Amino acid sequence: MAHEAAIAELRALLGERLVTTRADLDLHGQNETYYPFTPPDAVAYPETTEEVSGIVKICNAHRCPIVPYGAASSLEGQHLAVQGGISLDMNRMNKVLAVNGEDLNVVVQPGITRIALNEELRATGLFFSVDPGANASVGGMAATRASGTTAVRYGTMRDNVLALEAVMADGTVIRCGSGARKSSTGYDLAHLLIGSEGTLGIITELTLRLHGIPEAVAAATCRFPTVEDAVNCVILTIQSGLPMARIELLDEMMVRAFKSYAKADLPEVPHLFLEFHGSEAGVAEQMEVFGELARDFGAEGWKTATSTEERNALWAMRHKSHYASAAFGKGGHTWPTDVCVPISRLAEAVHQAQRDAQELGLTSTIVGHVGDGNFHVALSVNPDNADEMERAEKFTSALAETGLRLGGTVSGEHGIGLGKQKFMAAEHGPALHFMRAIKTAFDPNNILNPGKILPPMN
Repeated sequence: MAHEAAIAELRALLGERLVTTRADLDLHGQNETYYPFTPPDAVAYPETTEEVSGIVKICNAHRCPIVPYGAASSLEGQHLAVQGGISLDMNRMNKVLAVNGEDLNVVVQPGITRIALNEELRATGLFFSVDPGANASVGGMAATRASGTTAVRYGTMRDNVLALEAVMADGTVIRCGSGARKSSTGYDLAHLLIGSEGTLGIITELTLRLHGIPEAVAAATCRFPTVEDAVNCVILTIQSGLPMARIELLDEMMVRAFKSYAKADLPEVPHLFLEFHGSEAGVAEQMEVFGELARDFGAEGWKTATSTEERNALWAMRHKSHYASAAFGKGGHTWPTDVCVPISRLAEAVHQAQRDAQELGLTSTIVGHVGDGNFHVALSVNPDNADEMERAEKFTSALAETGLRLGGTVSGEHGIGLGKQKFMAAEHGPALHFMRAIKTAFDPNNILNPGKILPPMN
């Protein structure tokens, strides 16, 4: 077994919480998409920051890779131990440490999931807003700078992490940020670690921004003649300053997948799924104004969902888009990808993605947090079909090029991980050199999630 010396020392530190059973290794080598099965050499289950520090010190001394692991819901292979070593399973560090209601924040360990956190907060009248769909761990959400259906109103993880504690590559524990809403002191290390995918440090505690549960919430759906009509409606809605809580696009193929997977009663045309937050009068006004805008773009079939049960059913269906897309194709797997563009170029980007998929003979679905210019494409693929995988790779390259050509980014939400490294130079140019310098300074032995984000040197 590789890294025997490190594993022996870790076993002395953790006892039975350092595991090398085949079942555990297999579990931690799986992923949600098309990446090959990649088991680690061992799995560590820490319960405290001090234990994480001890684990990292041992791994650093032996130059043994260490890869943080949360809910394993990432879509670009961020949690896979591609160079072997230790999978650091953070799921036992899952406590709410403090709720500071007057300051609208909560202090948590990284292993708690977003759903569990909101269940803990229910009695306080507050909620944590970032909603990526999957029941991800908040540590993983911070590490991948996650977004979600509510980002158009409440922001992404970048906007909702006030402070964090992290273990650095030599085992040093640092704290950065604070409960204060702003600061002018030094480099912003907290937001450097957010989105670093575990390559610069391992997050062990977070202070998260909370929001008050709105007095009134209403959801709605409506359909449009074309994707362009739906997207142009979104563009005008955002430009008009209407405070949407959620505004999600489903193209006709995504609707067809939902009809097959979830028995959805929806015509097979593009749809928007919407949610409005505020006072009773405010929500009613928002819905009326949006309805007037939407009718100008041919919207029909307006349906509202005001009860909690109806809204939950609507968003549960939306959050199952990954699995609906996987079931839609013959291969049973998806190749998911995303881009984010300026909202004025959104219709062009979505239309180009549809055209590229059709020309390459690929089955694709599109669903997106289009209120902030971000949309996702899921390609139905069979990983054993080399020709189909080659066409899927051509599609993702073309989509990335489209995103950059239109002034956007190759990923608004999924992150880089393994799958999008090849686009980093095109997006960042000379800045990539400085990213490499930061990685070397923070992690000189390259033990923290090696092989992610930064493309290999030529």
